Amino acid sequence: MALVALVAESVLKDFKNCPDIMSDISDVQLGANTMARRVSALSANVMGQLEKDLSICSFFSIQCDESVDASDTAQLALFARMVFEDFTNKEEFLTLLPLKSTTSGVDIYNEVKNYFVKTKIPLNKLVAITTDGAPAMTGRHSGFVACCKADPDFPPLLHYHCIIHHQAICAKVMGFDHVMAPVVRIINSICAKAKQHRMFKIFLEELSAAHSNLLLHTEIRWLSRGKILRRFLSLLPEIKDFMRSRNEDISQLCSISWLLDLAFLADVTERLNTLNCELQGKGKTIADMISSVKTFKSNLFTEQVVKRKMHHFPSVMQMLTEHTASPELLNIDKYSSLLSRLKEEFSDRFRDFERIEPCVMFIANPFIEVNVCERTEQMGELFNLNSCAMEMEIVSLQGDILLKSRQSHTNFWSLVDHKEHSNICTAALKVTSLFGSTYLCESAFSDMNFIKSKFRTRLTDEHLSDSIQVAVSSYTPDYRALVDGMQCQPSQ
Repeated sequence: MALVALVAESVLKDFKNCPDIMSDISDVQLGANTMARRVSALSANVMGQLEKDLSICSFFSIQCDESVDASDTAQLALFARMVFEDFTNKEEFLTLLPLKSTTSGVDIYNEVKNYFVKTKIPLNKLVAITTDGAPAMTGRHSGFVACCKADPDFPPLLHYHCIIHHQAICAKVMGFDHVMAPVVRIINSICAKAKQHRMFKIFLEELSAAHSNLLLHTEIRWLSRGKILRRFLSLLPEIKDFMRSRNEDISQLCSISWLLDLAFLADVTERLNTLNCELQGKGKTIADMISSVKTFKSNLFTEQVVKRKMHHFPSVMQMLTEHTASPELLNIDKYSSLLSRLKEEFSDRFRDFERIEPCVMFIANPFIEVNVCERTEQMGELFNLNSCAMEMEIVSLQGDILLKSRQSHTNFWSLVDHKEHSNICTAALKVTSLFGSTYLCESAFSDMNFIKSKFRTRLTDEHLSDSIQVAVSSYTPDYRALVDGMQCQPSQ
């Protein structure tokens, strides 16, 4: 296309409308085959950089998840988090593996193992696998992780269920169907018919409401419930007026007990949504995620609710103020028991991380007072290291006044002498390589659904993987090398 533009500019340079013609030529799209070749070339160049980094990194972990594309092909997404000797790290897309028939744990294992062998990825550097917790992934005998652990080519590895999935499952313990069902029913009754929906939006506009519309509830979206409850609560007066104008029953919307349940559920789900957003994002370390979960558990304020102090639940406080009701006159003890059950659910669900949490917290802050023997045994067992040698390394590290004065350094472990503290540095490298969630896979599936939509179902699996590689990779293709490697068609 660049050659065509050069020829056109040379031929048409004396034309008065040459700029307009050149603009039209530049808008002409390349052919489909040309685009496919160039995307494949870009993907191959990026993959070459990734394979080079995998060969020189100290350790890496992977996250994997599976979804179905627009042509009903199961696609397994793989991401790697690499950590290098200087303790820098990279999170990169590895590949998209199509599962043509069944999607059992053995099928997933075979595809992943074949991919690792084909691309010569050093399996001995693998530290951990993070999955979505599906039976095909975590089955005790024939799951993907079990197959990997049974394979002698794989080193001893850790396995974790995605923290975000854990959090979403914990949120379901809230229940409160007697609140959600009427809210969803009222929203659907307003938005189901086009005419009524238009009239409601006009009604909100005339009243200068805080929002111009209601939100629909989608169960599979993590933040959906909290968002629709917050919107419904903020538009509650307008909803009551609109339903009253249509002679609909609003007795439930006037019940102080039900309204308090609605306000409480809105407050708690908003906190859950805040936690969910903190857990999302690229570059989140497992220490960041564990800290966010612990902070959430401590901020449930169960003790304050037991004492009937609702200051940390603004919607409940506002509801009590509007209806001039006293907490002593209402049954709010159920809220404290519900918060206690939610806290217990978080503790049960996150037991997978109890083993690693002390090690992660120590690596994040190596100068805290710890039981050295206990901590070295934990890290030695987790990461297959010499716990006895590590005891001396920790004592030496914590006694180094110069290092202690620089513990706030953004990359503290790069300042530590690797030879003198080889075991503890290895533990720090492995902790740095850990994924805490499958967020990157979920994000890649959004790109997959956009690239391979219902209008592009003929896109091949290879081209789909190449397109996602180019779309999500943080590597910059070496355009000069790509151009130098292309051969222009000579004239006959």
